[in-house]
Amino acid sequence: MPAVTTALIVANVAVFLLQNAIPGLIVPFALWPLAASQLNPGVAFAPWQLLTYAFLHGSLTPLAFNMFALYMFGSAVERVFGGRRYLSFYLVCVLSAAIAQLIVSGMTGKIYPTVGASGGIFGILLAYAIYFPNNRVMLLFPPIPMPARVFVFVYALVELFLGVTGTQEGVAHFAHLGGMVGGFLMLRYWRGTSGSWRGR
Repeated sequence: MPAVTTALIVANVAVFLLQNAIPGLIVPFALWPLAASQLNPGVAFAPWQLLTYAFLHGSLTPLAFNMFALYMFGSAVERVFGGRRYLSFYLVCVLSAAIAQLIVSGMTGKIYPTVGASGGIFGILLAYAIYFPNNRVMLLFPPIPMPARVFVFVYALVELFLGVTGTQEGVAHFAHLGGMVGGFLMLRYWRGTSGSWRGR
């Protein structure tokens, strides 16, 4: 497994163990809406939360799914980008996911913290679909194989539907889509400067 993917997985697991040992750790490092302090003086948005939230997880299940996806798809993407560009790409996706979540929370007025690496993972999924469009991806539920580009397109539509309808509460669907948008814009920028999608 490539070095940066390994380091990201180790960091996420280590922080999860740490936050379970120190439960109060999640309050200053989760992503809080900009208006959080107006409703609850005990919490507030801080700039570092735009990145730190992505290393926190609410439970073992989302951590396991995110790290499995990072291992499965991130390893291949890191081999294409190289370590430095891959890390930059991942962090941009995390940042764009956070911005999308802040915008949505500001529009809805809902005050709750956001945690999880899913925004970065969705950006990685987009990159995987672009570089390996015909690779087969097996769904878990139901177990149906499909090309990576179809899988990511369908997944994005499902996230959009769930986000708009509010069907699945407690999941930051627009943050996931924000991670994809940030990843796409980063790839477009690289393509504009290097003349191709590929580059280290």
